[in-house]
Amino acid sequence: NYLLGVGRADCTGPVAEIPLMGYANPDQLGSGLLMRLYSRAFIVADLDDSRRVVFVSADIGMVSQRLRLEVLKKLKGKYGELYRQDNVILSGTHTHSGPGGYFQYTLFWITSKGLIRPSLNAIVNGIVKSIDIAHQNMKRGRLFINRGTVENSQINRSPFSYLENPASERSRYSSNTDKEMVILKMVDGAGQELGLISWFAVHPVSMNNTNHLVNSDNMGYASYLFEQEKNKGMLPGEGSFVAAFASSNLGDVSPNTKGPFCVNTGESCNNPQSTCPVGGATMCMAMGPGNDMFDSTRIIGQNIYLKAKDLFEKASQEVTGPLSSAHQWVNMSDVSVELNATHTVKTCKPALGHSFAAGTIDGVGAFNFTQGSVEGDPFWDEIRDQLLGEPSNETKACHKPKPILFSTGEMTRPHPWHPDIVDVQIAAIGSLAIVAVPGEFTTMSGRRLREAVKREFDSHGTPRMDVVIAGLCNVYTHYITTYEEYQVQRYEAASTIYGPHTLSAYIQLYRGLARAIATNTIQDLPRGPEPPVFNIGNMTLLPPLTADRVPANKAFGDVLQQARQQYRVTEVAEVTFVGANPRNSAENATEHNFLKVERYASTSGSWHVVQNDASWDTRFYWTKGLFGRSNVTIEWHIPQGTEPGVYRIRYFGHYKKKLSNNHIVSFPFEGTSSAFKITAL
Repeated sequence: NYLLGVGRADCTGPVAEIPLMGYANPDQLGSGLLMRLYSRAFIVADLDDSRRVVFVSADIGMVSQRLRLEVLKKLKGKYGELYRQDNVILSGTHTHSGPGGYFQYTLFWITSKGLIRPSLNAIVNGIVKSIDIAHQNMKRGRLFINRGTVENSQINRSPFSYLENPASERSRYSSNTDKEMVILKMVDGAGQELGLISWFAVHPVSMNNTNHLVNSDNMGYASYLFEQEKNKGMLPGEGSFVAAFASSNLGDVSPNTKGPFCVNTGESCNNPQSTCPVGGATMCMAMGPGNDMFDSTRIIGQNIYLKAKDLFEKASQEVTGPLSSAHQWVNMSDVSVELNATHTVKTCKPALGHSFAAGTIDGVGAFNFTQGSVEGDPFWDEIRDQLLGEPSNETKACHKPKPILFSTGEMTRPHPWHPDIVDVQIAAIGSLAIVAVPGEFTTMSGRRLREAVKREFDSHGTPRMDVVIAGLCNVYTHYITTYEEYQVQRYEAASTIYGPHTLSAYIQLYRGLARAIATNTIQDLPRGPEPPVFNIGNMTLLPPLTADRVPANKAFGDVLQQARQQYRVTEVAEVTFVGANPRNSAENATEHNFLKVERYASTSGSWHVVQNDASWDTRFYWTKGLFGRSNVTIEWHIPQGTEPGVYRIRYFGHYKKKLSNNHIVSFPFEGTSSAFKITAL
């Protein structure tokens, strides 16, 4: 028995003009909304409330160090020492379709146009609010754990790297991905269902790098389905049941199950370099199971949801026992690792290899770099030396066989390009150990880490622990491959920034945390060096928000393209309005809804909301025109099971206007389509 609380809060932020975080594609700017992003918080406390553990899964690419530090500062201001570095885990789902701009290390703000305050604030406030809600709704309850296999939802996107691992190790596993899902079920004392956390390893990249609509990808769609199922009759994002689909060791795992094909010729490019005979590496892309990226997101998300639902219904193994949590900051650029009694190796200053620029079959790079390059390229090396400086011999030697493209650990202008100080953290809830990792562990790296942590618990008198990896936690450090995978330098290895012994260093560190928890010596763990906070100010390449304008004889919210008079179920109702920059709305309100679909109730003569902008079936597109003008198009993909009747679509925005004293002020406005009829198929 524990005290349990769950909470969910919007963390979407600005949906226009902000680079989406994940593919590092500068052209991939947000210009609308498919699904809202949420932070989902779960608090477990023991009955005498002496100890607490908080797990948060947010629909964002990854948790950045800046984000974590700001969240913890706010929590300290509100709750004192209740929620701290050690007992709060912040994990990102790893969607690649959320706004970026919430990072302080230079590499990340180059790809996301700087530190974007509205983006960072939306996520900080959303996470804190979700914790507030969970905190205010604590009640006695019970936890159950279950695990099962998810089929047809992942492939290994670097199978040639995986094959470098020892045959004796590979033979212990039936697959080159982890197909196991672990779920935690929460119910209150009366048996009322409160929430679910699922951990499963797959990249949320069903939506590819041509997408411009903010959304939470396959994992978010699984959450959406689960919450819609449990919060019957509520709109998306409303209702008390909270379902988080959290990330795990997804480093080399893709949801694009058809595998890699040459976009131009249709032949397979499943080769060690992921390259095509015509057009090279930039033509090699993996395809999902659906007929487009929306369909693939739906299929993979539904697979994951259905498995979680099954495991949730059948969960009977209760989680009991004490709570504990351990956390350290570590300088990852300088860890000595004892491989055995005679052999000590070291981690390196951070650096990215040439294949980092190649990208992956889920999102290729821009300049035809190929994966698996263990040689540098004189052309790019020369440009790099001129612009950014040459890597030191020490760093080159430390990272071998990686040819260094960016020696980020030696780049400090205007601020360091990569973190040195990294969080390692484990929280134990009875027999469940959540290992919070600061990046993307590959399948085999994750297996080695889980095994090492489990063994450590076993050998210190805490047997039968269930060990799960929570990915993308606390600070982002790219990928963590095994030593063997590192040798062939595909994308994941080139992005293993602390060198070939990164995994060994983490295993040593997490074993230390597990030992401290098992032997009750957490208080003796050194805290480690505190991470820096850079004063970045408002350095951003975002266009400034100027006054919005309308075409002649039109007002904001006027309909430019009207809906048809009648639609059938499964058709798409579409309306275009005179619009304004959606960034205005993000700066005005955290809970702003851009659209509503309403149904007319003839009995009461009033309209009732049936869908909002968090719905999977609605799409909100913003098109920027010239001279401050813009249009908004709203689509409603009318789902099966929609009741025949009379409907309308409404749009809500804010426009900015320059007053006579030169101040720019925001005003809300709305637009409404004409009514239209929906008939059955």
